[in-house]
Amino acid sequence: MGIIAWLILGAFSGWIASIIMGKNASMGAIANIVTGIIGAFIGGVVFNFFGAQKVTGLNLHSALVSIVGACILLWILSAISKK
Repeated sequence: MGIIAWLILGAFSGWIASIIMGKNASMGAIANIVTGIIGAFIGGVVFNFFGAQKVTGLNLHSALVSIVGACILLWILSAISKK
């Protein structure tokens, strides 16, 4: 997947995850992109661990994997920041 596709998927996934996790007001566009890209990696690892398909390109499945990973990342970060 090209860099532009990664940025688009990252921005979309990070934005959706921030809405799901209630963090949308406190996150900017760059934070959404970074969260989505790291979330795609985390989601790929988690889905691979359970035997499911990882991020394969710019498609619905990859977006869902990335959103799940981004939600996991935001949950971990909020748990760490509360301590």
